[in-house]
Amino acid sequence: MHSPVQTTSRGQKPLLRLLPLAILGLAATLPAHAELSDTIHPFVAATYTHDDNLLRLDDNIPGFLGPRDDNLRQLQVGALFDRPIGRQVLSGHAKMSKVTFDHYDAFNYDGRDYLADLLWRVGSHVDGHVGLNYVQTLTPFTDYHSTERNLRIQRRSYGDINWLFHPSWRVHAGFERSRSEYDLTAQRFNNRTDTTTDAGLDFLASSSSRVGILLRRVRGTYELPRFSGGQLFDNGYEQDEVNANINWVFSGTTQFQLLGGYARRTHAALTSRDSNGPNGRATFIWSPAARLRLTFSGWRVFEAVEGNVVNNSLNKGASAAASWDLSSKIMATARVQRERRDFNAAAGAQLPPGASDSSNSLQAGLTYMPTVHSQISLNANRQRRTGSPLVGTGSFLANSISLNGSIQF
Repeated sequence: MHSPVQTTSRGQKPLLRLLPLAILGLAATLPAHAELSDTIHPFVAATYTHDDNLLRLDDNIPGFLGPRDDNLRQLQVGALFDRPIGRQVLSGHAKMSKVTFDHYDAFNYDGRDYLADLLWRVGSHVDGHVGLNYVQTLTPFTDYHSTERNLRIQRRSYGDINWLFHPSWRVHAGFERSRSEYDLTAQRFNNRTDTTTDAGLDFLASSSSRVGILLRRVRGTYELPRFSGGQLFDNGYEQDEVNANINWVFSGTTQFQLLGGYARRTHAALTSRDSNGPNGRATFIWSPAARLRLTFSGWRVFEAVEGNVVNNSLNKGASAAASWDLSSKIMATARVQRERRDFNAAAGAQLPPGASDSSNSLQAGLTYMPTVHSQISLNANRQRRTGSPLVGTGSFLANSISLNGSIQF
C-alpha cells in the first residue's frame, strides 16, 4: 500500500498550505459558467478543520505526544460522471484526496473514493442496478486510539433486480458484498466481510407511495479469530430479518420512511450472545414552510465497532435535523443526535450489566453558493460521550470547526 511522504508542519511546502485558501477564494469569486461536459463533471475541493480532541481521548488522559488538538487540511480533486448508454445509465465518481495534519503528521494520508453504478433496463418492466465501490480513508478515532496511522479500505459490490409484474405490484431481489480491511496490524482482527441477500414485494400507490415487505439475511465473517478469556473463537454471525419497507408520501411536504421489523442474530461461537427483537430505522420528513425542511429519525440496529474489546454493538438512537434556505444562495443547517450502544449482546466476552455507552452530538453550519457550480460552507460540531470502562470506550468531549470550499467545472 502506498504511503504518502510525511513531513512536519514546518517542512510543508508553502504551496500545499496555501492551496485550500486559494480554492476557498476562487469559489467565492468564480463567475457563473456552463459545464465543461454533459457527461463528466470535474471538481476540486478543500477543507480546513480544527479539532480540540483529535484522538477522542478520555477527559482524564493527556494528549499523546503533546497537545490534544490539531489542525488538518484536505485537498480533493475528482470527477462525477453520468453517461446514458441507450436505455442504460452509467454513473459514479472518482475522488482523490491528500490529508495533512499540523502536529500528528504521522497520520498524513492519501484518500481514495471510486464508484461505478450501472442502471440497467430490459423492456418496460424489469430493471436494476449493479455496481462497485472502493474507499480508502483514515479509521476514525472514536473507538481506537493510537499515534500510528491506521488506514481503512472498504470494498463493496452489489446488484439488484426489480420486476414490475403489475402496474401496482413489484418484486425485487438484491445482493451485496462489503469488505473492510485495516492497515494497522493491531487492528486486523477487525477485518471482516459482510454478505447481504434480500427479497421483497412492494405495493406501489398512485401517489408515488410504497408499502412492502423485505426479507433479508446478513452473514458476517472475520478474517482472524478473536482472542478473549484465554481462548480463540470465531466471531462470525448471521442475522435474519423480516422488515416492513415503507415510503409513504402524505403530501408534497410530508413523507414517512420505515425499513424495520424483527431480527434474529446468531453467532458462530459464544451463542449466549444470540439475540432477537425489533430492528430497523424510521424517518419522518416535514417541510412546514417552503424554505424549511425538518427530518426526524429513530433506529435500533446492530453496528460494527472498531475497538479492542468488542467489535459490534446494538445501537439505539434518535436525531433531528433542519435545513433552512435563508436566501437563494445561503442555507443554514443544524442537527442534534443521541445514541446509546449496548455491548452486552454483542461482545466477544461475557460482560456484566452496564456494558454500554451513550453519546450526544450537535452540528450547525452555513453554506454560501455564489454560483450553481461553487459553494463555501462553515460547520461546527460538538460531541460528548459517556463511556464504558468495561469495554474501553472512554468519556470525552470534542469540538471541531471546519471551512470547506468546492468548485465544479
